Amino acid sequence: MNQPAEMQTKVSLAQSSPTVGTFRERDGALEWSGRQETVRIEPWGPDAVRVRARLGGPVLHDLPGALLAEAPATESTVKIEDGRASLTVGALTAEVDAEGMVRFLRTGDGAELLAEERAHFWWPGPRLYTAVGGGHHRLEQRFAAYEDEKLYGLGQHQHGRLDQKGLVVDLVQRNAEVGIPVLTSSRGYTLLWNNPAIGRVELAHNGTRWVADAARQIDYWITAGDPAAGQRRYSAVTGRTPMLPAWAAGFWQCKLRYRTQDELLAVAREYKRRGLPIDAIVCDFFHWTHLGEWKFDPAQWPDPAAMVRELDDLGIKLVVSVWPSVSPLSENHPVMEQRGYFIGTQYGPVAHADWPDKEVASTVQVAFYDATNPDAREFVWSRIKENYLDPYGITAFWLDACEPELKPGFSENLRYWAGPGLEVGNMYPAENSRTFHEGLTAAGETEVITLNRSAWAGSQRYGAALWSGDIGTDFATLRRQIAAGLNTALSGIPWWNTDIGGFHGGDPDDPAYREVMVRWFQFGALSPLMRLHGFRDPGTPLGPEMTGGPNEVWSYGEEAGAVMERYLRLRERLKPYVLDVMREAHQEGLPVMRPLFLEFPGDQAAWSVDDAYLLGRDLLVAPVLTAGATARTVYLPAGAAWTDAWTGESYGGGAAVTVDAPLDRIPLFLRDGARLPVAG
Repeated sequence: MNQPAEMQTKVSLAQSSPTVGTFRERDGALEWSGRQETVRIEPWGPDAVRVRARLGGPVLHDLPGALLAEAPATESTVKIEDGRASLTVGALTAEVDAEGMVRFLRTGDGAELLAEERAHFWWPGPRLYTAVGGGHHRLEQRFAAYEDEKLYGLGQHQHGRLDQKGLVVDLVQRNAEVGIPVLTSSRGYTLLWNNPAIGRVELAHNGTRWVADAARQIDYWITAGDPAAGQRRYSAVTGRTPMLPAWAAGFWQCKLRYRTQDELLAVAREYKRRGLPIDAIVCDFFHWTHLGEWKFDPAQWPDPAAMVRELDDLGIKLVVSVWPSVSPLSENHPVMEQRGYFIGTQYGPVAHADWPDKEVASTVQVAFYDATNPDAREFVWSRIKENYLDPYGITAFWLDACEPELKPGFSENLRYWAGPGLEVGNMYPAENSRTFHEGLTAAGETEVITLNRSAWAGSQRYGAALWSGDIGTDFATLRRQIAAGLNTALSGIPWWNTDIGGFHGGDPDDPAYREVMVRWFQFGALSPLMRLHGFRDPGTPLGPEMTGGPNEVWSYGEEAGAVMERYLRLRERLKPYVLDVMREAHQEGLPVMRPLFLEFPGDQAAWSVDDAYLLGRDLLVAPVLTAGATARTVYLPAGAAWTDAWTGESYGGGAAVTVDAPLDRIPLFLRDGARLPVAG
């Protein structure tokens, strides 16, 4: 049990080694001190501990991170004896030897889940601190590698790998590359590197190493249990997603870009004229007067109030694009610069990218507001509220370029309110979504969702949905999205989607691309969120007048359009099921898009399936990922009976089956007699 303050300290010198460390029990936590270093291990929710380590003094308690301020209450036991000590929290035991080496064991049978490992028998040890000035260090945390271990998570990446063992992954935010430093292991643990510093993780066969380029202490959290238990525990300590608004479970229509109010309304009306389901339509970038003024340009959007009223009457939600960048031509730029609301720089002016703007022939140097600064968040929200929410009732926002999109991406030159760029840079997208979550909830809104191009650990608690960025438009790219989505799901972000059809290009009149679009549309209909977007051919140059080719379901010819309409209606029929699964994400922290092993951890073959997934508990989805395919081989996990949702044919689990997959069919299987309206 955690002890009261007057009973808090028990001290023991570890005598079993020539290098002696000191153990203490303090407020229910276990501390080891030696060689000017302090390691603190404390209970942080059921079956979980938080580990902090610092050189030169006690650990710090007020640094930026993803964990909620208060840990869930839990019982724990500290033992200090015979030159070693342990802290047990339910299913997890942390053991520390006299040298300060930490091992994590499964309490029930003492099996090792994860252990620190030295780089060398002499120096350095498992934790390395290399001074970089100003009280910051380049930090390295080493763990042992295990021959049979598989590792998942780490956010969203385009390398196409589900199991990330053997990879080096940068911990940095870039378009389509989203760093969320949480790993789920096949050995029965989930670990969060609770550090927003720029860095990397190396998942090598001779060891695992987490690196922060500049930070003040090591900080990580670990829990024991299978992947589903890990997701429940992780979401409890970083914050669960809100309940998805019902409209957001339907179909979102957008393209790059509808240039005027008339263009956007014409598309909305045509969907309704054709009797096609549609729940949202997006007003994309350059709808503004100047970048960073966050308001409609009346030249192209003369009556937003009438537009919103008509969309409401049609049952369509308007989603508006908001960028975090501010042009020097914006009316907000002078006051934001004077008040220090921009991300600063260590060297040079407060400008981070070049970008086109209206009323200027060339690009301008834009700044980004500092979302880590609460005053800057409040100021930006005041502009959003005044220009979108109050006059028009707009509550849904697309938060584009929120990595932020620096050019060049020199994080070491940045200075945030929360700290130097290298120390805190990865948290920016989460803080940007926080701006809108806090603003909307303060305004009395109970349904909050933003669509984000980047995210960090904890983004989900702010109602942040993630999409996979500006990706390609071929089958190879489509296949990579399966692993990207599943690893995102295991990183605590349940609301995820892709640009259906990909982003960069794609000719609606090309038969080969039409096939890509149809197969991608089927995948999109069975994704957590369903959204059609892209910069279709023929595109126009980047600038205020730009637009792409048509990108509505009727833009792809009669045959493809008919298939796409079929899957619009399928999504509509499945919305009640999707919302049930979203409720699980909200209440329990379970992902919506699930790798097979999350539901079937005892089936070893399920841990290697990277081309299919479960949407919720009951629906197995096997997208068609190759051109010209008319059949698909699918592995059905052991431990359940499976029914082909189209034909009604039954299969046992634990084997691969090959089923027909003509152009109008994505293979779908129902688990254990589940009844879902797939076939109509």
